[in-house]
Amino acid sequence: MFAVMAAWEVFAPKRTLTVGRLRRWPNNLGIVAVDALLVRLLIPTAVVGVALYASGQSIGLLHWLDLRLSVAAVLGFLVLDFAIYLQHVVFHHVPWLWRLHRMHHADLDIDVTTGLRFHPIEILISVGIKIAVVLAFGIPPVAVILFEVVLNLTSQFNHSNVSMPSWLDRAVRLVVVTPDMHRVHHSVHREEHNSNFGFNLPWWDWLFRTYRPQPREGHTGMTIGLAMFRDPGELRLDRMLTQPFRDDAAGVRSEPSGR
Repeated sequence: MFAVMAAWEVFAPKRTLTVGRLRRWPNNLGIVAVDALLVRLLIPTAVVGVALYASGQSIGLLHWLDLRLSVAAVLGFLVLDFAIYLQHVVFHHVPWLWRLHRMHHADLDIDVTTGLRFHPIEILISVGIKIAVVLAFGIPPVAVILFEVVLNLTSQFNHSNVSMPSWLDRAVRLVVVTPDMHRVHHSVHREEHNSNFGFNLPWWDWLFRTYRPQPREGHTGMTIGLAMFRDPGELRLDRMLTQPFRDDAAGVRSEPSGR
């Protein structure tokens, strides 16, 4: 998926990059390496291992309901997707969680690497949330594996700087969050980055009225990122890792995104 989206960005980009790949990609991909190493060291079995344990011990609501595996897998996938949607909303509105998540939004361009750019502490919290959901609902391992694969694929897809015909975008976003839909979420305007929280499915945004169809300045005219992190020096790996603990980038006090 990474190779496909990166090639699509080259041949049919939606926007002209303001900073470019050479400065951003090594640091964004460096965050991926840090995240993977930290998770493997601290939570070696991760979510799939917990799902296998829950399945073996018949722990969780779906096991107690004694559903067919196919039904339990579909419900489990939907539960995990809804949990990630809620997690995303909470990370935007709780001040100390927003400090972690804002590193993802501080990218000055949005492309396939942005979909992989998350602070390692946020990744650890997210893994912990998914573990709790898997245990509470007894989500089958096959559903967890499928969800993790799809989540990684769609995150790269909907963060990509790719151009799609408007008719295709309208059709695809009925079932999957598209790049045009998610790009609104990376707008510098607070009311826009407090919308379109879904990663996989667009339905939660419609249901809870957090859906915004287009950015007010258009996709090619909108500004990506955050007002307090406009210095390209903030794209360095070391600066990204310390962003949650600093407010010095623009000399302003950080606020939770929801204010």
